[in-house]
Amino acid sequence: MLDILYQDEHIVAINKPSGLLVHRSPIDRHETRFAIQILRDQIGQYVYPAHRLDKPTSGVLLFGLNAEVARDLGQIFTEQQIKKSYIAVVRGHCPDAGHINHALTEVTDQRIAKSKTAEAQAAITDFRLLGKHQIDIEIETYPQSRYSLVELQPHTGRRHQLRRHLKHISHPIIGDAKYGRGRHNRYFAEQLDCPRLLLHAAQQCFLHPVTGHPIKINASIDHHFAGLITRFGWRDSLPKEWLQQKVTKL
Repeated sequence: MLDILYQDEHIVAINKPSGLLVHRSPIDRHETRFAIQILRDQIGQYVYPAHRLDKPTSGVLLFGLNAEVARDLGQIFTEQQIKKSYIAVVRGHCPDAGHINHALTEVTDQRIAKSKTAEAQAAITDFRLLGKHQIDIEIETYPQSRYSLVELQPHTGRRHQLRRHLKHISHPIIGDAKYGRGRHNRYFAEQLDCPRLLLHAAQQCFLHPVTGHPIKINASIDHHFAGLITRFGWRDSLPKEWLQQKVTKL
């Protein structure tokens, strides 16, 4: 059963767990469980995804309860009329804040487009440092290994944008099998009980497409992510509303 964060007669939002596809995809032909089907069966009516989250990413996922509302929600995303906040654990110690303006080519079927004629599209992400940690373990070439907890705010919606942008600035997200570092990923999975991509869509703020009321939706982190936050001493660095599920009508 999925955690429903918000529901009215027009929209529904869930806290998508890591490892769950939003809908069927040729990339994962053998998958049999999808958020769209589980939610449909859970609430007893069809749902229409307004946007997407990568399979390994967890957090707030919005659906319309009819195609028109889903289209209106999608327009909110397209026109950047929504504020999205993610949290991630990355390799290395990040600066206190940063602005990443790095265009990205389209990703299709898990492959970055190779065509010389493919044009990169504008992609912008802001980040803010929430916490740092160092462990006395040599994972690559240094006797210590450093990590950061960051808040990410994407201002565009390119596929894999956050994962690719963090790789671009040499701070790949832990658990990222495609853009990350294998040794760090294995250490977190085997030694720190974090066998997942440490990227979570923690909050969305937007105007309701039907009522016009401001809506703020927060999604809590799962036990793997929460355990690491505690182990690294970051609980006081993380906004408290992201440690528990909460919806606020402003």
